[in-house]
Amino acid sequence: MNPAAGTALAVLLSLVSAAGYALAAVAQSRLAAASPAAPDGRGALRALLARGQWWWAVGLNAAGALAHVAALHYGPLTLVQPLGALTLVAALPLGAYCARRRVTRTEWRGALWTLAGLVGLVAVTGPAAPGEALSLRESLVVAAVTALLIAALASGRLQGSGGRAGRGLGHATASGIASGVASALTQTLTAALALNLPGTEPTWWQTALLAVLISGFATGGLLLSQAAYRGGLAAPLAVVNLSNPAAAAVIGVALLGETFRAGAWGWLAAAGASLIAARGVVLLTKGGGGTGETGTVASTGVGVGTGATAGTGVGVGTGVGVVAGSGGLPAARIAGLAAPEAEPVGVPLTG
Repeated sequence: MNPAAGTALAVLLSLVSAAGYALAAVAQSRLAAASPAAPDGRGALRALLARGQWWWAVGLNAAGALAHVAALHYGPLTLVQPLGALTLVAALPLGAYCARRRVTRTEWRGALWTLAGLVGLVAVTGPAAPGEALSLRESLVVAAVTALLIAALASGRLQGSGGRAGRGLGHATASGIASGVASALTQTLTAALALNLPGTEPTWWQTALLAVLISGFATGGLLLSQAAYRGGLAAPLAVVNLSNPAAAAVIGVALLGETFRAGAWGWLAAAGASLIAARGVVLLTKGGGGTGETGTVASTGVGVGTGATAGTGVGVGTGVGVVAGSGGLPAARIAGLAAPEAEPVGVPLTG
């Protein structure tokens, strides 16, 4: 395939991926809004797994991740990753349409600010040189530290008295971090299967342990994003998409010897892009047209987060498993989520 055709195919697959993630985020948000919280949170996961709409969202997340991986096969990360940020732009009008309202001017401004910050962050967080995989010991340390951080974010201890919106952003941050770490561990597992890990050759149980960790973080990222959408859609989605590459960049810089592009200027550019994105998230938080609809979002995240993270290779995003025929979600399925009285209770993951 010639370079022009490969680039065109990469763009097309990136757009398909963004659409899949956007539809999944809207479906998750509608599901969260339609399901009142259980007082003690018991039975939440069981109730969630019994929902057909949930499995549509899982399938769409998986389809988005696969399309993202395929896009990276035909196009460079510098092209594919920024296009993944279109998930937020697509999710805003989709969510508003399902809620039978218009996207507010503040929401559009917030989306543009967040999009500009995310693209700027991704542009400077690619590795200056090919990165190496984590060692098994480093993988376990990263997994342990991440688990503690996610527990703190999910419990609400780091959000203070921010209310539902604050907890939603905390869950979204945890979701993006989980997906970013899953990406790094996926690269490590690939190296382990190729017998190319630093140190001694891994045993079968060490490789299996990596696979379990990846599955745990990927699944956790998906469930945390579902909890985040109880505070809205747009701001949590933005936070998932920001914290995913940020987590991967921290791992790349701290453990893999990578650095921001353009040296010291790259660090300044990353800081500036983060401030721009933060401004966008604040606007998205203020610009929601209604509770449970568009208050807050990154696929984590991913992703969900996003399927691939700069600096650590291709990630698994927030999708788990592949559902046959998940490329199309009937409009009636999404619109049907707008009837809270028909939905059982008990979706929230945390009390």
